[in-house]
This record gives sequence, structure tokens and C-alpha cells, in this order.
Amino acid sequence: MTDSVLYSVFLLASLGIVAAVVLYVVSKKFYVYENPLIADVDEILPGANCAGCGSPGCKSFAERLVNTEDISDLFCPVGGNDIMKEVAAILGKEVVERDPTVAVLRCQGSCEVRPKTTEYQGPRTCAISAMVYSGETDCQYGCLGDGDCVKVCKFDAMYMDEATGLPVIITDNCTSCGACVEECPRDIIEMRPRNKRDLKVFVGCLNEDKGGIAKKSCSVACIGCSKCEDICPKDAVVMVNNLAYIDPVLCTLCRKCVDVCPTHSIIETNFPPKKVKKEVEKKVEVKVAVVKEQIVAESKKSKTDA
Repeated sequence: MTDSVLYSVFLLASLGIVAAVVLYVVSKKFYVYENPLIADVDEILPGANCAGCGSPGCKSFAERLVNTEDISDLFCPVGGNDIMKEVAAILGKEVVERDPTVAVLRCQGSCEVRPKTTEYQGPRTCAISAMVYSGETDCQYGCLGDGDCVKVCKFDAMYMDEATGLPVIITDNCTSCGACVEECPRDIIEMRPRNKRDLKVFVGCLNEDKGGIAKKSCSVACIGCSKCEDICPKDAVVMVNNLAYIDPVLCTLCRKCVDVCPTHSIIETNFPPKKVKKEVEKKVEVKVAVVKEQIVAESKKSKTDA
């Protein structure tokens, strides 16, 4: 009995030693060297793993940064310029600063302005809806309203508005990762410059149908009238396929296009209210004062004549 126990212990110990030797030899033979800079860069990155940089995760992005000589085309949208400067300092490479961007929804097709003409009873996802049919309204370009973009947002920067049926973007939480842009099957979400105070002017419509058809399907659709293009002093508005588009680089935020748009399809955000009413009131007051003076003058003249 004692001999069998000793034999078992000796056999297990021998197997353990052999396995350890084999693992040691294999680890040495197939050892893959990893640059320690990769770990240093990965520690600096935000760890969001949002794929906004074009890599599946922060670790793979760190490898690209370390193994690429010119990193001017690489950028972490979540970390922004500050993080990229730290990375450049560690690697001794130059990085190009980029203007911060934010996601915008280029659709105003709420339930009030874009009435439903059909009812879909299948699985409620935008991806499936886009493949199966054109949507519950006559507009085949607008938001499908199933919230795929909200589901992929890892930063709580979006939510679905029950009243409008459209997603709402919380600008302060948006990290410009681009996940919502990639997820949307209708391509109605666009990354645009944040600008100072997050001032933006853009066309909130992607309907490429001709004016009458577009207006019938959505009352705030772009009808391709070209008034915005004609009035723009910087040639920032272009017409493509019956649809206006405002170039964020050329646009100076003068808002002249907003005033002339007959369907109010151009969106302006975070601007102070215009002082139109006060000017109108002043003009009315001046006219009233002039009329009063004329009445007084005529009454005095009539008394003098009498």
C-alpha cells in the first residue's frame, strides 16, 4: 500500500516536471516580443474601446501608434487633442491637432410633420426595418425611429424622444466616437465641428425627392428651391440631387440661409434669439408718433382756419 502511494506521488511529480520543461521550451520558442511603449500608450488612452479611431480597441490602436512612423492620420476622438499630445510626447512623434466635432441628427421628421402611412409589426430595429421596407412614412430617407444609434452609444449621449420619435443627442456627453454614425442605416447622423458655444447651422433633411413629393411626405423637408444657395455670401451651400448641403468649413454662421428657407428645414443651434421683434416694435412706435404729430398738426390748422 505504501509503495503504491509513493509510486503515484513520484509519477505525478515526474509529469509535473516534464510539463514545466515543455511549457518553458514552448514559451521561449514562440515568444513574441512586445514593445513596452505599447503598454505605456495603452495606459494613457481612455479605454473606451469604441472603435472611433478605426481600431477595434484601445490596445490595438496603441500598437498602431507605436508601430507607425507617421501618426498624423491617427486620432483618438474620445481622448481628443490632449491625449494625442501625451501620446506624441511618449513616442517622440508629431501629431496633428483636429477641431472637436459632435454628432448631429440631419432629420426633423417627427410624428407631427411626417405622418405615418403604414404600420410595421416586425422586429423593432433600424437595420431590419431598412432592409425590409422603406419605413412607416412616405419619406424613405428619414429616421426610422427604432433607436439603433442609442443602443450603440457607450457614453449616454443619446436618447429617444417619445414625443417626436427621433433620437436626441446630448452634446456635452458626445465624444465624437462615430459609433452612431456607423450604426445608422439611413446615414442621417453626421459629425460636424463643435465650434465656439456649439453654434451650428445645417440642413436637417436628406430627402432627395423633388419639391412637391418631399413636401408631401414631410412638411419640413428640403424642397430644393436653392434660395439658401443664392443668398449665401461664402458659397457654403451647394445643391446636390434636389437637396441643400451646408459646408461646415466654409459656413460663417451668418444664418441668412435660415431666414430664407421656406420649409424651415435648416437648423440653427445654440444661437441667441434674434432681436427682430424689438426692431419691429420701435418702427411701429415711430409710425404711431408720426401719425399723432400729423393729427395734432391738422387739428391746430383746422382751429386756425376757423
